[in-house]
Amino acid sequence: MSGSMRWDDYLVAEHELIERAMAVLRTCLEKVQAAAFDVKQLSRSLDFLLSFGDRVHNQKEELFLFPLMEKRGIPSAGGPLGVMVREHAEERDLLARMLTVVGTLAQAAPATRMRFVDEGEAYLKIRAEHIWKENDVLYAMGRKVLTPEDNDFLLREFAGVNEAAYGAEAERHYADMVAELEKGSAVAQRLVERLSYAQLHAILEALPFELTFVDAADSVAYFNRLDKAKVFTRTRSVIGRKVQKCHPEKSVDTVQRIVDGFKDRTLENADFWIDFKGDKILIRYFPVYGEAGEYLGVVEVTQEIGWIQKLSGQKRLLD
Repeated sequence: MSGSMRWDDYLVAEHELIERAMAVLRTCLEKVQAAAFDVKQLSRSLDFLLSFGDRVHNQKEELFLFPLMEKRGIPSAGGPLGVMVREHAEERDLLARMLTVVGTLAQAAPATRMRFVDEGEAYLKIRAEHIWKENDVLYAMGRKVLTPEDNDFLLREFAGVNEAAYGAEAERHYADMVAELEKGSAVAQRLVERLSYAQLHAILEALPFELTFVDAADSVAYFNRLDKAKVFTRTRSVIGRKVQKCHPEKSVDTVQRIVDGFKDRTLENADFWIDFKGDKILIRYFPVYGEAGEYLGVVEVTQEIGWIQKLSGQKRLLD
């Protein structure tokens, strides 16, 4: 995760791992009252959230990020850094208590299981709000005061925490641990599953660019902005048509090379731009792969960018 990224990108990436483990815990908690849960999976989710989420991730913040932010003028006692440290302690205490009883939970009385669920839900609430505060508020404060030299220092120290905890392959180890947690679980990893058909359709129609999906058989399967003005005219009759027949003859070979490159994974994306109807048009192609790595198709994104090219300075939200 480190490489050349910024310290805040690094920590946000770790938050994403923590959130995946939280999703496993949430699913397990839903089954605890009925005593139909997987004790091993529940225990491992708690252990990961404590061993990585607290003893690795939180320690990077408490030992290095927070002291450096305080040194650069962000208040600690009575300020945002103090709040973060207090919430770390609350999370730690809840996880530690849950780990002491999880092994006997299957034989526990309903009231004991309910207390366990309550503590788990309390942890998830505190942690979710904590991650939001850090991602959207605290790290933004840090970006204003920390220097490039501070960034190098933090990334170096973060790597040292990893090394001390799990050795040179620590980052791969963390990712493998989360993947193993998720394996065989009913965790809803796809946020899109939380949306209704009507919501998803409305979101796609609201996008400020044209999106077309061509399936694995090279047939046009979907496009958005259905009955709205588009850069390139497209009506329902295009659905089911081979993508090669949707482009001028002189472009067919190029389109085929792009599709073939996506299928054999020799091409990651394809971008080009043209002048059309008095505007600059950006057209981008991206491959779509399933969770098992299988080729599902290609997404074409078309956007008028003339107005974007003219932007200068800054415009704050709602200015």
